[in-house]
Amino acid sequence: MSENSEVYDVVVVGGGPSGATAACDLARAGKRVVLLDRAGRIKPCGGAIPPRAIRDFAIPDSMLVAKINAARMVSPTDVEVDMPIDGGFVGMVDREHFDEWLRQRAANVGAERRTGLFRRFTRDESGVNIVHYEERLPDGTMQDQTVRARAIIGADGAVSAVARQFLPDADRVPFVFAYHEIIKAPQPGQAAYESRRCDVYYQGKVSPDFYGWVFPHGDTVSVGTGSMHKGFSLRDSVAELRKQTGLDEVETIRKEGAPIPLHPLPRWDDGHSVLLAGDAAGVVAPASGEGIYYALVGGRLAAEAVGEFLDTADAKALKLARKRFMRANGSVFRILGLMQWYWYANDKRREQFVSICRDQDVQKLTWDAYMNKKLVRAKPIAHVRIFFKNLAHMTGLASV
Repeated sequence: MSENSEVYDVVVVGGGPSGATAACDLARAGKRVVLLDRAGRIKPCGGAIPPRAIRDFAIPDSMLVAKINAARMVSPTDVEVDMPIDGGFVGMVDREHFDEWLRQRAANVGAERRTGLFRRFTRDESGVNIVHYEERLPDGTMQDQTVRARAIIGADGAVSAVARQFLPDADRVPFVFAYHEIIKAPQPGQAAYESRRCDVYYQGKVSPDFYGWVFPHGDTVSVGTGSMHKGFSLRDSVAELRKQTGLDEVETIRKEGAPIPLHPLPRWDDGHSVLLAGDAAGVVAPASGEGIYYALVGGRLAAEAVGEFLDTADAKALKLARKRFMRANGSVFRILGLMQWYWYANDKRREQFVSICRDQDVQKLTWDAYMNKKLVRAKPIAHVRIFFKNLAHMTGLASV
């Protein structure tokens, strides 16, 4: 094992959007940061980021592989409802390149990048963290390494090894298992596909408790689905979805799968010097499965909390990350959780849900909330109308 007595301020474990953002913000603030990431992993992801993320996190236009101006919702009976975006767009990124760009941005402002697989952390007699990881050498062999730091940010994904070490029940949080295939974009007229439209399939055959998607990525397309049901074959579902949409003959570039947490963990820190962020903290939106924006926000809030901890040596500062996140996003998560629980329960309700999406009030408020990442309170009459429309559908008083 390689020993190193040098003590950094922070080791960030995981180089996805959350970890890379935390490392970048801390390095910019003058902290000595190590960004530890394992090479070669690409998370399955639709790749959508709202305008607020582009603004708040200075995402350059060059990172957007597509700009979406509409979504198409497809019901169990193949009813299609288009939801155009009025005067805006949703950006699409390819995680293979987007995540690396975020990591390199962190390095450009001073974070030290290391490639390795996190194994565990220990502490010396003074309370300094010792992060143990495996580094792959050029000859393919693995070498044990350590790095010492005053604080650790665990941004190592839904099944977080950092979280499992101090939260024994962390791996019991329910997950949606997501799977997608990145394929070449079809030629015009080759399939039922539009390069500026996201198609979302609310069909029990595609997913018994989530949804399927066809999302444009410029030269490529993400076709995927997710489910909590371990007996449900995600691969078979995606194969059928590709056949259904005429994308089965298009070349497959890669296939990826991973768990997605369903709700934020009740605790994100260990009360000493370790804090979770991103998927490791469970910050993925229910119903939609959207994670990139919330990962970026979680990384920034983790950096702020750890920065305060480093400046004050008060471990209570670590709790600020979760407190601030839930204050800003808790209401949205609760509403989306209720939506998923009710509308995704069976095909009859999915049919009603897609029918509701025809409504212009629903479309306007949905896009406003998504694009700006907050509940829209400026239109109370529209909210009242939507409430009664939802009630009518839930009680069966409205026709599909």
